Amino acid sequence: MADDGTPSDESAPRARDRAKKGKLQPTPGDLGAPIREYGKGAGRLDLDDPDALPPYVDPHGRTIMPRHKRQALRTAREMNLRPKGHNHAMHLLAARDIDFLEDEDSMLSLADKAGRGGQSDSLTVLQNPDTENLLAEDAGTAGRRQLAISDAQTRREAAVTTIQRDLVRRRRRRLFAMLLRLAVFVFIPTAVVAWYYFDIATPMFETESEFVIQTSDNAASAGGLGGLLAGTGFATSQDSIVVQGFLGSREAFLRLDRDHDYVSHFQDPAIDRLQRLPEDATLDEAYAYFQDKVTIGYDPTEGIVRMGVVAASPEASQTFSEALVGYAEERVDGLTQEARGDQLQTATENYLEAEAKMLEAEQRVLDLQQQRGVLSADVELQSQMSIINSLELELESKRLALAEMKDNARPNESRVSVQEREIERLAARIKELRGDLTQTNDSSVSLARISGELRIAESDLATRHTILQQAIASMETARLEASRQVRYLSMGVAPVAPVEPTFPRKIEGTILAFVLFAGIYILASLTVSILREQVSV
Repeated sequence: MADDGTPSDESAPRARDRAKKGKLQPTPGDLGAPIREYGKGAGRLDLDDPDALPPYVDPHGRTIMPRHKRQALRTAREMNLRPKGHNHAMHLLAARDIDFLEDEDSMLSLADKAGRGGQSDSLTVLQNPDTENLLAEDAGTAGRRQLAISDAQTRREAAVTTIQRDLVRRRRRRLFAMLLRLAVFVFIPTAVVAWYYFDIATPMFETESEFVIQTSDNAASAGGLGGLLAGTGFATSQDSIVVQGFLGSREAFLRLDRDHDYVSHFQDPAIDRLQRLPEDATLDEAYAYFQDKVTIGYDPTEGIVRMGVVAASPEASQTFSEALVGYAEERVDGLTQEARGDQLQTATENYLEAEAKMLEAEQRVLDLQQQRGVLSADVELQSQMSIINSLELELESKRLALAEMKDNARPNESRVSVQEREIERLAARIKELRGDLTQTNDSSVSLARISGELRIAESDLATRHTILQQAIASMETARLEASRQVRYLSMGVAPVAPVEPTFPRKIEGTILAFVLFAGIYILASLTVSILREQVSV
């Protein structure tokens, strides 16, 4: 111990080593009666009363951790000091110049200090705050103490050598354990994956294809924004998205299996067990397998649909890809089939309605002709007017003849009266005929009314004829549109069978497996180290 009462840097490791060996050599503080008080002057503390001891504070200002307290308690118990607690144990060790705050690995520093000679060690061991002058001891006591110091140095050197060997052995053991863990958790799994990829895995072939959806609709008829977007990928983006969803749907899977035995192809025993579809696979399992083997992507900016189909043989891969492309073309054309069918149905209904109304108009004209007894109002009117004109001409001639008779000096009264009666009859007939043209009575209908009714009925009939002609034209146009393909797939990259297998990617898969296993091992090691550190603290 130094003159200020602080523990010596060299006496603490030696005392702790002697305590661990169970053969602690006596120090000046251990000679004679046990230490009951330590400290200097009025600050001396009573070690027999643990409750009265203040919290221990390191003289060098070092922080006391919980593990230091446990170490002090364990060291005090090994020295049979009977500590009552952590604080009591720290005070007991401090009274005996034992620095329990040093790590155990600091024992290696004793090997360097051992070569400095026994004089400094003897001086260090002889230091004690309770002894003011040890140089005055008799020669016999000094000799025995020198022998004890020499024996302690020998044991210290042996302990240092043992610790060094133990550290080397521990490092080798840790290195071997780390290599073993790396082999078990990283290298061996990676080797198994590489062995599977290079020797076991069945080669798979992928057929790629690209296509865009084209429309035969007139761009000018769209008008507005639709006309501006016509010919771009945005014009058929909805159709492309629908086709993308259809190609990955159960409907496409079931149809492909029904037409080309898709499930049976992947249940072939020639395929390795990990990639083979089980014989008793359910529909959902087969559909999930189909989704894994068929990849579909859509580029909305260019409007291109990309599809890749994986199979165990190049021919099957090409067959499956061509079948799916055909299904997609049928579906995209069927997207507008319902609308075109509705247009055809509407046009047909309009035609039938126009035809029925035209028949009603014809029947109304026929009924009027039968009811009025007039085939044609115009012809009847012309006939009546011709009769009236002829009667008027005859009346005019009779009037002229009567005037001529009256111009005679002695007209024949009988002839004049006859002429006057003929004129009256002609005028009455003309009046009657004109009345038939415009006047209606209980027994007859005027020709003007008959003409008007017939004209209205004939005009309605002509209108119905025009509507019927338009309905027929619309129906024919709708029929042509319904039978015409307005959406179709334009192949950018046709499905062609590959020559070399696409999967498995052996080198990439092996590297990925190594990175994956190494990452898992590193994360697990870091987690265990953190948990161990938390538990030790």
